[in-house]
Amino acid sequence: MNDTISDASYRVTADELRQFIERYERLEAEKKDIAEQQKEVMAEAKARGYDTKVLRKVIALRKRDKDDIAEEEAVLEMYKEALGM
Repeated sequence: MNDTISDASYRVTADELRQFIERYERLEAEKKDIAEQQKEVMAEAKARGYDTKVLRKVIALRKRDKDDIAEEEAVLEMYKEALGM
């Protein structure tokens, strides 16, 4: 009887484990699809004459807090002035 209980527990655990793995694999596939779509957007922007390096910087800036950006820009200006730039 103990073997039957252990086997049943193992099957449930194995099924649950398989479900987690398959969910993760589906998310990985979706992530890959999204990355490909992002590349396509950048290729289209580049074909239309946009600088994709600058676009990526703007996207990164939009994710950040405005106060952090302002502080970084102020320090950058101070350093540039100190160097005569």
